Amino acid sequence: MATRNVGAVDLGAESGRVILARFDGRNLGLEEVHRFPNRPVTLHGHRFWNILALWDETLTGLRKAHRVAGSLDSIGVDTWGVDYGLVDSNGFLLSQPFQYRDRRTNGVMERVIARVPQDVLYRRTGIQFLPFNTLYQLYAHEQLQPGELAHAHRLLMIPDLLHNWLCGSLVIERTNATTTQCWDPVSRAWAVDLLDRLAIPTSMLPPVVEPGNTLGEVLPEWQGDLGAARVVAPATHDTGSAIASAPVSSPGNWGYISSGTWSLVGVELQQPVMTPEALAANCTNEGGVFGTTRFLKNVMGLWLLQECQRQWARNGHATNYDTLLADVGGVPPFTALIDPDDQRFLAPENMPDAINAYLMEHGQAPLQAPAAFARCIMESLVLRYRKVFQQISLLTDTTIQIVHVLGGGARNAHLNQWLADALDVPVIAGPTEATARGNALMQLVGLGELHNLEEVRTIAQNAPTQMFSPRSAQRAAWNEAGQRFSAMVSSRVR
Repeated sequence: MATRNVGAVDLGAESGRVILARFDGRNLGLEEVHRFPNRPVTLHGHRFWNILALWDETLTGLRKAHRVAGSLDSIGVDTWGVDYGLVDSNGFLLSQPFQYRDRRTNGVMERVIARVPQDVLYRRTGIQFLPFNTLYQLYAHEQLQPGELAHAHRLLMIPDLLHNWLCGSLVIERTNATTTQCWDPVSRAWAVDLLDRLAIPTSMLPPVVEPGNTLGEVLPEWQGDLGAARVVAPATHDTGSAIASAPVSSPGNWGYISSGTWSLVGVELQQPVMTPEALAANCTNEGGVFGTTRFLKNVMGLWLLQECQRQWARNGHATNYDTLLADVGGVPPFTALIDPDDQRFLAPENMPDAINAYLMEHGQAPLQAPAAFARCIMESLVLRYRKVFQQISLLTDTTIQIVHVLGGGARNAHLNQWLADALDVPVIAGPTEATARGNALMQLVGLGELHNLEEVRTIAQNAPTQMFSPRSAQRAAWNEAGQRFSAMVSSRVR
C-alpha cells in the first residue's frame, strides 16, 4: 500500500507539538516536526489559555509536516480535558478560554453539590469530583458572566475548537465530552436535566461523535498550505489517545499510568463502574476508544517537579532535568513524604515553599537541595500510585499483573523502577510519545486503514518500550514507607 501521512497535533499543559506519522501498512513511524511552549496568560487575576498563539503554532507545525511529507492524508488534534471555548455560528470565539487552574471555580464544587447531591451526580456521570471539572466551570461562568453561555452558538472543547478552525466542524468528540461531568455514559447523551437543575444553559451543547470519525476536509483558506487533507477526530482527550496506543496484545489484567503533568492511573474496562464504592473512592469513568471505559483516578503528577523547577529558575537557579534525576540517587530514601494530591499543590505561587509547609505540618524537616525535593516528589508519587491501584483492584475485582507507563514519565528510570518495586509487578515504560501515537492510530481508523481495537493494538505493539522488573530486596522498605504514607494521608478524604 502507499504510505499514509498523518499530522498529529498533541497539545499539553506545558507544551505542544506537531508529529508527522507515516504508516506503511505494518509500521507507524513518528517524526516530531514542531514543538512549542504553551504559556497561559493572566489578566485581571484570572488564568487563560493563549489559544490564538496555540492555533498559530499548530498551523506552523502542520505547514512543516505538509512540506516534509509532500502531502497529508489527515489531521487530528488532542489536548487535555475539561476546558472549552464558546463560539458563534462562524466559529469566532466569544471570549478567551479559561485555564482549569483558574480561581473562578474556588468553592464552586461545594455549591453545586449543595444543589445536586454527589450521589446523584455520580450515578448519572460516573466522573470523579475535581474542582475544575467543566460542570463547575460552567456554573462559575454563568455566575461571573451571566448570559454568555445562552448567547453562544456552540461550546467546544479545546481540541474540537481547533478542529472547527481547521474544517468548520461543530461537534465534540466523545472521550473529551466524558471529562466534563455533563455526559451520561449509560444513555450516551448530555445530562441536560442535571444542567437544568443548576440553571446552566444547554442550547450550546453540540452533537458528540466517536473517535475515528471524519469531521470534514480542511477549509479552502488552508488548503494552499495543508492540501485537501481530511480532519479526523482522534481520541481528543490526550489520555484517551495515550491508552489507545498501549502496547498490549489483548484485554487482560494490566494497568496504566499516563504520566506527564498529570498522572492518570487506572485500568481499561468494557463498562463503567458507577457504584457507591467507586464514588467513595472518587474514581472516574472516562471514555476510551471503541466504546471502552478508562476507569481511573487523577494524581497530581510531575506538575510538582515542573513547578519546583520553574520556581528555582525564577530564583536564578535553573536545574537541568536529567542532571536533577541523576542526583536523586545520592539522596537517602524516604527522607520526606508528601500527599501529592493535597489541594495546596494544585496551583501554588511557590511549589517548594508549599512542599516544605506540608512537611513541617506533618512533623518532617524542610528540604533545601533540588535533588531532595525531586526524590520526595517521586517517592510520594509512587506511593500514591500504589494506593490508587490497590483501590482500583478492589473496585473492579482485577488482579493487576503488569503496569504500562505511557508518555513523558516513561523516560524517568528511577520512577519506573521504584514503581515496579513498590507494586511488585513488572512495569513496561513506553512509548514516550504514546499520546501522539494513539492520535495517529485513530486517524488511521478514520482513513480506513485500521478497523477495530485489536488492529490498533497490533500496530501499537511495535513501539519501543523498556521493562523494569521488581526487586524483591526492596519490597520491605516500600511496604514500610507505604504504611507511613497511608497514616499520613488518612485524614484527607479519598
